[in-house]
Amino acid sequence: MSTQVQKAYFQLVRFELILARANFKALYDTVRLYSVRQQSTSRNTVSALCAAMDTACVWYWKEVLCLQRSAATTCLLRAAGFSAQMVIGAQQMPFRGHAWVEVQGTVVNDRPYVPEIYQILDRC
Repeated sequence: MSTQVQKAYFQLVRFELILARANFKALYDTVRLYSVRQQSTSRNTVSALCAAMDTACVWYWKEVLCLQRSAATTCLLRAAGFSAQMVIGAQQMPFRGHAWVEVQGTVVNDRPYVPEIYQILDRC
């Protein structure tokens, strides 16, 4: 398992533990307060880090839902120096909530048209 996949897996476990306490506020605050690291000299790209998260999700012991995945992806990207935002949205009929990640206004871990489906409630 590559270092980036291990870091992605760690982030998934981290947010799993936060969500296990049924504490959305703690998850939200963790993402909101996670600072963007100064640009590193590594060759990580947004797509490579998102691919590492995809791989970590495959190896994760249970299904990873969008909130956990997006929180973990946002922090993974910020740790690598990318100014990522977790976006939380909802649709009315049928009622559904969803979370995804954007970098410079572009969706990076979901379908590119997802902001057209969901009303954006918040960005952090």
